[in-house]
Amino acid sequence: MNELTNHVLMIRPFFFYKNEQTSVNNYFQYNTGLTNEQINYLALKEFDEFIKKLVDSGIRVTVGQDTKDPDTPDSIFPNNWLSFHKKNKAIIYPMYAKNRRKERTDYVFNILKKNGVEAEIIHDFTNYENDNLFLEGTGSMVLDRVYKKCYACLSERTNKKLVVDFCNKMDYKPILFRAYHTFSGKRLSIYHTNVMMSIGNKFAAIGLNSVDNITERENLINELAKEREDIIFLTETQIKHFAGNMLLLKNLKEEPILVMSSSAYNSLTKIQIKKIENHSEIIHSSLNTIESVGGGSARCMLAEIF
Repeated sequence: MNELTNHVLMIRPFFFYKNEQTSVNNYFQYNTGLTNEQINYLALKEFDEFIKKLVDSGIRVTVGQDTKDPDTPDSIFPNNWLSFHKKNKAIIYPMYAKNRRKERTDYVFNILKKNGVEAEIIHDFTNYENDNLFLEGTGSMVLDRVYKKCYACLSERTNKKLVVDFCNKMDYKPILFRAYHTFSGKRLSIYHTNVMMSIGNKFAAIGLNSVDNITERENLINELAKEREDIIFLTETQIKHFAGNMLLLKNLKEEPILVMSSSAYNSLTKIQIKKIENHSEIIHSSLNTIESVGGGSARCMLAEIF
């Protein structure tokens, strides 16, 4: 299971609230009717409980504490600006929302260094922001690290040119498509690939009906079926509950652990859960506030360290 890691980076927010700059094309974000102070209080409780469950399951968590300045409401989702690869190689990415670009600070690398991880930045794509081109890390790309495939649904935040550039530099095969969901009666682009699909070592979960183009849909199935024993098809309702936003890790005993939110878990059918449990243990934690306000879930909160 060399493609899996037992070590993740998480960022505890200083003040978490709805980011209006991301909500223009992240239709998973909602107004909760809570004050920002209430939102932050509940989000921090969810964050701390999530960490406890990860650690209790034998997963190593390096936690960074966000700071008051700069103001970064989405710092809880570090996988969008930073990804790690073998031997602690790191890549940093261009972000759609201007206030999210402030998340790229040295303190994250200093925290990692204190925890024995000396990360080396091997590629920096942030100059593409000058051309309004974006690629938001492992939100934009779902990486098959074993078979070197990069799945990416194109959107305002996932530019085709940048995906191809990443794949050329990292020796991945790009598998490109477009994915949509219905919002206010319209078919609108899904902002990140990792909310509609997830890849395990022996299974994959995907919202296939979100891929409207039949040719792209068939290509996706063919690519996934080459290496996966089980493909779990997610409904649009399940995607809205973040069932696509899950991540396979391993614990210190080298056992696979699939991490998701309780909302995602409760949306799955008994048959789907049984299929997953044939390959992995499942742990889930309530992330309702983080999901509703931030429009992201468990996978978005985890930056895998290799």
